[in-house]
Amino acid sequence: MKHCYFTLLLAILLPALTVQTLSAVNTEKNTQSAKSTKLVANSPGAGNPLLPGYFADPTIVKFGDIYYIYATTDNEMLASGAPTLWYSNDMQHWYNYIMDVPTLSSVNLRNFWAPDIIKGDNGLYYLYFGNCQAGCNIYGYYSEQPEGPWRKLHADDKPVIEVGFPRRGFPSLDAQFFKDDDGKIYAYWGTWVHYNGGYAAGELDNKTMASMKSGVNIPLNQTPEPFEAAYMMKRNGYYILMYSGASCHDETYNVRYAYSKNPFGPFTPGANNPILSTNADQSVHGPGHHSVLENKGDYYIVYHRHDYPMTRGGMSRQTCIDSLIFENDSTIRTVIPSHKGIAPIVKSRMPSDKAYGVKTTASSYYQLNTKGLAYDYLPSYATDRNNATLWKAAANTFPQHLVLDLGKVGTIRRVMTQFEFASYYYQYTLEYSKDGQTWSLYADRSDNRTPGSPMIDDNKVKARYLRLNVLGTEKPGLLAAVWNIMVYDKLFETPLPLQNKPSNEGPGAVSTKRLLIDLNAQNTVTIEAAQTSSDSTAGAMTFTSVHNNGSLGSVFTRRGDVRLVTDETGVKAFSFTDGYLILKGVTVPEQLAWNGAFTVTTWVKNPTVEREGECLFSWCNRHVWGLANSYNALFYNSSGHGAMAHLDGHFDMRYRPLPAANLWHHIALTFDGVEERIYVDGQLNNAQLMTLASAIEKARFIVGSSDMGENYSGLMASLQLYDYALTPEQVTDMAKHTPGF
Repeated sequence: MKHCYFTLLLAILLPALTVQTLSAVNTEKNTQSAKSTKLVANSPGAGNPLLPGYFADPTIVKFGDIYYIYATTDNEMLASGAPTLWYSNDMQHWYNYIMDVPTLSSVNLRNFWAPDIIKGDNGLYYLYFGNCQAGCNIYGYYSEQPEGPWRKLHADDKPVIEVGFPRRGFPSLDAQFFKDDDGKIYAYWGTWVHYNGGYAAGELDNKTMASMKSGVNIPLNQTPEPFEAAYMMKRNGYYILMYSGASCHDETYNVRYAYSKNPFGPFTPGANNPILSTNADQSVHGPGHHSVLENKGDYYIVYHRHDYPMTRGGMSRQTCIDSLIFENDSTIRTVIPSHKGIAPIVKSRMPSDKAYGVKTTASSYYQLNTKGLAYDYLPSYATDRNNATLWKAAANTFPQHLVLDLGKVGTIRRVMTQFEFASYYYQYTLEYSKDGQTWSLYADRSDNRTPGSPMIDDNKVKARYLRLNVLGTEKPGLLAAVWNIMVYDKLFETPLPLQNKPSNEGPGAVSTKRLLIDLNAQNTVTIEAAQTSSDSTAGAMTFTSVHNNGSLGSVFTRRGDVRLVTDETGVKAFSFTDGYLILKGVTVPEQLAWNGAFTVTTWVKNPTVEREGECLFSWCNRHVWGLANSYNALFYNSSGHGAMAHLDGHFDMRYRPLPAANLWHHIALTFDGVEERIYVDGQLNNAQLMTLASAIEKARFIVGSSDMGENYSGLMASLQLYDYALTPEQVTDMAKHTPGF
């Protein structure tokens, strides 16, 4: 669920799978056979991940002839994305649908964590999920269809399983429901279980499906090393309680099990635990939080793993599938997590994809090369039929294009495009050509406001070349990025006639490529009402405001104790004791919202580097969302968030090494929509992959403090904010100059 963060250094992010950097515009063909029995993470045709995108805590079920996966939508503010369903009739081709789930009365529903579904005896479908906005509870909904629309089980938002049940303080999250042979329905739930004395279990009222009839505690010794994500199944009289254990923050996350002859235990731990773990080369990293699919006597485990390369905090998890084999009725064989996935269990009726493995070119592609990790988001990854890989443009600028050479002129009837984020819309056009020179319009989605994966565009043309032009995205800062683009020469029916609703937002603002804030203590003409202080600080001056020389204009007003001083080296600087500067009457612009790129540069001298506090600059509000990556602030302390804070320790970035105290340092923070970098004196100090959800709705630009204090207590000669990422060369050049200039 949402708690599955990890804190690994970027330096160990799958170094065994480093991809060699190619030319500026890739034109290579896929050469590795899709039939290879030894697949790696970026092999064409790999069956894992099962879904294109960031989806965790998967619950897989089959109703009728349709397979459904209900999941937590990841990579968005502590896994707080849209309530998402995926469906398929062949377990190979999946379609995304954003369900209609009414919000809670007290809060606007954001948390849709670890959903589960069960069909009642009355033919209705019951959907349950966890939410911590109004207490960590399990809420219930019902519908006549597996996809909804959903209605509340309790109009007053009463939880089906309330926090503190069956014992005080117990968080009611990660609930899974199990129907026994006698018709009784049991629930198993709990997270942070190692802190809370074991999992909880209870019987659901199977007549109302809306409340628990009983609740018990399963002691820790019966499920050793637990964390969350209990899952119950039954085989030949044995109740198999599976769960995720160790630490979800790192590679130790795993799946374990225990068994009993009774649904409430006592349970005997499996002798071969854990049965699913990170593989030897760490290319399958942190697998866990699973469900099980049974098909004609065979079992399959559906779980999530961390993305490749790994995004900081474990927020970009992807759904995978592998075989689950029993040695006997109470013993599960160890699962070797694979990139291959499983062999088809249903014969697909889909026509062949004419784009698979074809030659591709692009306007640009992102090249990651930092702290021991090199990886290229190649154009060919858009046609390799692998949900672990995607083409991603070099920057969050538009337009960006991707060109497919299908090899010969042929019929194109349908194009299906899976963009990086299924829950957000992309604006684009598709063009076709016979010669690669003269282009005609195939589909116009330039004003699109509807999300979906895949996006389906139909026409009937003769062409050899196809060009995707990405023009914009729903959220600021998202890059043009495609998991897969598929081309077909005939039409076919989709499993269900579902269509996502248009969004009321956007499109997202783009960078102005400007210096937004320029604050400099050397330029005394911009400092209002400066005068010599009456205190004992030699040469200290007080002032009321300072002009912002950046494009946003206005003035910084002084709050509390901030003075203008000249240090012993002759550098003029603002001295922060118990105060800060706030930009008057200026709201944070939209291009800095969500995943928007930025750079902050500053010259600072911190006499004593404290363990906490020491905020240099903030431009997001901690309390708008109250969730992990919704907050940005630059710090200079020795803690884990001492370089960059995102509200939660599993996402923050520290200095490595810590800049020495009482010396002038040039500190620069850059974010380009993919990678966050901190530089000290022109040299890369630390870096991490990030996806942000920056909350700016009520935010202000604050120098020397965050919106909740954490005041800086040192000198600052200058500070600049750009709405784009400076290059390493630009940062290095800045650091060569005298502080403040």
